[in-house]
Amino acid sequence: MPKRGKKYLEAKKLIDPNKRYSLREALELVKKMSEVAGRNFDETVEMALRLGVDPRHADQMVRGAVTLPHGTGKTVRVLVFAKGDKAKEAEEAGADFVGAEELVQKIQKEGWLDFDKAVATPDMMSLVGRLGRILGPRGLMPNPKSGTVTWDVGKAVTELKKGKIEFRVDRAGNIHVPIGKVSFDVDKLYENAKAVIEAVLRAKPAAAKGQYIRSVTVSSTMGPGVKVDPNQVLDEIKK
Repeated sequence: MPKRGKKYLEAKKLIDPNKRYSLREALELVKKMSEVAGRNFDETVEMALRLGVDPRHADQMVRGAVTLPHGTGKTVRVLVFAKGDKAKEAEEAGADFVGAEELVQKIQKEGWLDFDKAVATPDMMSLVGRLGRILGPRGLMPNPKSGTVTWDVGKAVTELKKGKIEFRVDRAGNIHVPIGKVSFDVDKLYENAKAVIEAVLRAKPAAAKGQYIRSVTVSSTMGPGVKVDPNQVLDEIKK
């Protein structure tokens, strides 16, 4: 087990290990712990969900995308694979990089990956498919299920710039997503977190049995996790 620093341990003292907090209380605590630790950068606030699914079965895979109401607090660099009018549309929407064969070559030959999200028009996928081994493991491969393979590239770029994030359950049944920065006020973090949970609920596979959301934890980049009462969160969302 890794040895924890003094700042981490000092922050952890604020947590009651026997308590499951409400989502709002947990987010307030994450902000307070970051302040106590005196971090010299704006930490990302992250949320982890443990789901009652077995991702080894295709019919229990959980994935999707959601636009956070208040964004992630991060500047997102968007690359678009497109030609002609669609390339122009992407540029007008604010895409950082737009191109076709030349971008594929740059990624293949130079290992260039200075972007955070990639979008492609459907006709470009035969070309972009060559990059599967490079982009796939990094979560950068355009995918129709997440809305990043589309003819509506302008809308896709705008949503990504505003804070659209993708989520996918890992092999252990967990989902990890950013929901903002510690500099955000609690209301914004709460609304972002609620949007993610609602999206995960909508993505529930029919084959999932028993309790679907088994645990919820929120934390900052370098801070300890705060356990949230999942039943209370679900009750709040239903209101």
